[in-house]
Amino acid sequence: MPTFLQEARLKRQNWFDILFRGITRLSAFAVLALLASIIGSLIIGSQPSIEAFGTHFLFSSEWNPVTDKFGAVVPIVGTLVTAGIALLIGIPVSFGIALFLTELSPRWMRRPFGIAIELLAGIPSIIYGMWGLFVFAPFFADNIEPWINHHIGTQPVIGPFFSGPPMGIGVLTAGIILAIMVIPFIASVMRDVFEVVPTMLKESAYGLGSTTWEVMWNVVLPYTKIGVVGGIMLGLGRALGETMAVTFVIGNSHDLSKSLLMPGNSISAALANEFNEAVGELYISSLIELGLILFFITFVVLSLARYLLFKLSQREGT
Repeated sequence: MPTFLQEARLKRQNWFDILFRGITRLSAFAVLALLASIIGSLIIGSQPSIEAFGTHFLFSSEWNPVTDKFGAVVPIVGTLVTAGIALLIGIPVSFGIALFLTELSPRWMRRPFGIAIELLAGIPSIIYGMWGLFVFAPFFADNIEPWINHHIGTQPVIGPFFSGPPMGIGVLTAGIILAIMVIPFIASVMRDVFEVVPTMLKESAYGLGSTTWEVMWNVVLPYTKIGVVGGIMLGLGRALGETMAVTFVIGNSHDLSKSLLMPGNSISAALANEFNEAVGELYISSLIELGLILFFITFVVLSLARYLLFKLSQREGT
């Protein structure tokens, strides 16, 4: 090839490389700019509420659009409690599903079960909400809540958290529906990361006499902890930001109750129910501040997850 053609080709490749670096850099800064614009718009929209209520907004349970008195305690508590219930149920169930699919199930069963889990993850949230309202909530009210009231609601310490009229809708129902929704996400991620563990590591543990549980707990989980925590954070993010399914079954009440069987509210449900009908600058600003609080909660949760992974990586090899 002539020298001038080689030089032209190298120059063209150099320009392509510069263009590629520029596009990737622009994409990265575009994401940061988009994030900054979202935060900025939330802060600007929340200014009237912040100036009117200050930090009292975070500790007040009053929500009265007629008198322009607003507080975020009920939506914040509802968001955190429902997400906590979802993870409390979803993590062990997802771990069991991933363990079964990777270690215990026959090979012919793994693909159909895996596809079924992925299909569950693709169901729209409004379908979960309709199923929860018309199918699960009546069944829960007729069969489960009376048993909870009779056996758990009478206990001295935890009783007040599990007592109340069997209505079917409430914070506990919303948490269970959220758990059903996040299980496919967490289980799919756990299954994928469990499958990348080198076979030699597991066979070595089995050769030393380890049981399946010991192999999973002492070999597979330490090897895949970053992926497992990532899957849990994916499920938590879905639970914190879920709107329609929670709106159907949580009851949408701004009354603060100790019982998980009573109706409550969440930040996303409050925004979905009230934003379109909000009248007045202070009312709209209070709803926008709820969105800002939800953004802050998500940021704190993700930061804690990154810190947990950092501390786990420091303990490697010790």
